Parts: sequence; C-alpha cells; structure tokens
Amino acid sequence: MIISDYNKLNITFCGMMGSGKSIIGKKFAKIIDFNFIDTDSLIEKKTGKSINKIFSDSGENYFRELEEIYISKILLKKNYVFALGGGVMNSLNLRNIIKKNSYNIYLEVEKKILSKRLESSKNRPLISNLNIEKKLNELMDKRENFYKEADLTIKNDKKISDTINELKINFQIYD
Repeated sequence: MIISDYNKLNITFCGMMGSGKSIIGKKFAKIIDFNFIDTDSLIEKKTGKSINKIFSDSGENYFRELEEIYISKILLKKNYVFALGGGVMNSLNLRNIIKKNSYNIYLEVEKKILSKRLESSKNRPLISNLNIEKKLNELMDKRENFYKEADLTIKNDKKISDTINELKINFQIYD
C-alpha cells in the first residue's frame, strides 16, 4: 500500500465541518483495514460531554485545549485513520505531529455545498444560531491555508462513492 512509501504511521482527514471526514474516514479505514477514530467523538467519550456542552460550559478555548491534549497522544498510534475536527489544523503543535506521523488528506468542499449540508445540523457549536455562510467564510479564512498544506487534496462535492474511488486510485487500491 502506498502509505508505507511515505513512511507515515496513519492517515488523517482534515477539512471543514460538513466536509465528510467522518463518513469518508470510516469507510476508507475499513477498505485499508485500519482502525478509525473521529477526534470529536473521542473528546466526547473522554469528557463525558457533547461538543456543544463543552462549548457552552467552558468555551471554545477550553475545547481547543482538550483537542491538543487528546489528539497529540492518539496521533502517535499506528495504522489508524483519523477524522480530525475542523479546527485541529489551527494548532501548530498538532500540525507538526500530523505532518510527521500522518498522511494528511484535505477533503475540500465548496462553501455553498457545505452551507447546504450544515443548515439543519444541531451539533455544530460554531455555527449554531448564526448566519452559516458568513461563519463558514470566517472559518475558511482562518483555516484554508492550513488545510491546503495536506499531502493530498480531494474534492468531496459529489457522491461518497466518487470520493472513495478517488482515494483508491491515489492509494493504488484495486478491488
């Protein structure tokens, strides 16, 4: 498999909320026979609180501290696929660990499509009760350059199967 060519321990998926990191990551992990971890779900499990509750009780900065603590440790595992939270790439420390240990894939999605995917979401504290498009623009301005540093960028604007097929081609996986 091509990941060994890059001398990386695992694969990470980065991108905006709603870009499909969890769905694509879980399916791809199964295909390559890796374990799968969604980092937001991990934080919820470790704290016993939902992401929304963490944000409302303690704020975004506290949540980012939790990300730093938990994710910096799990990124050292081997043969995992990680769906990273949308803001993980803002952390220089986590970016450095990802760059060293992971083959990082940016799932890029047009803002209009992201906005449509997110309009009925209730579990996204950064966009709750806000103008989604305006907030997405703001977040993309802060994050997109970090996302674009990924080892591979794949458009995830279409069907899940199209994205999975593109990943298979890139990783030279043949059924």
